[in-house]
Parts: sequence; C-alpha cells; structure tokens
Amino acid sequence: MKRGVLELCVLAHLATADNYAYEIATFLAREIGMGEGTIYPLMRRMQTEGLLENYLVDSPTGPPRRYYRVTRAGRARLQAQRESWQTFSRAIDRIVRSAR
Repeated sequence: MKRGVLELCVLAHLATADNYAYEIATFLAREIGMGEGTIYPLMRRMQTEGLLENYLVDSPTGPPRRYYRVTRAGRARLQAQRESWQTFSRAIDRIVRSAR
C-alpha cells in the first residue's frame, strides 16, 4: 500500500521546498517507514517522466548535492493524485468506520 502512494508523498514533500534525495528518503523513512533504497529508482523515473528536475548545490561537507524540484507537469500530477487520494481515503474511512 505504501508504494502506491510514494510518488504522491514525494511530490507533496517537494511541493513545499526543493530537497535532495537522501533528505527525502530520510523524511519518508521517518514518516511512513519506506526504505532508503526505494526512493532512488522512483526519483529517476519521476525525472524521466518530467515530473521532477534537478540542480546541483555546493555542500560545505563534501561533493555538491543534487537537489530536486517539482516541474509544472509534476504539480499537475500532484493535484490529480491528491484528488484521487482524497476520494479513495474517504471511501476507505467509511468502510473502516462501518466495521463492527
């Protein structure tokens, strides 16, 4: 179930601020228990699909960091997925609340 919403979580997280993959992976591990290895293939796919773009930022403690930001297409996907998620989660909530 987590993998199904991982793209939505990445887009939502990056919609608030640009970030680098390790920090995104740490955030998702903390919030929803996703493993770090899961995020890197997803980020590459999302970039290939034009949902994300990246740029380098110098790091004071090592090599430059590759930061990601949401593209216009990524924001459109985020909006569509957000609407789908809200519809889905309301339906699941109704089912769960009606269980005895």
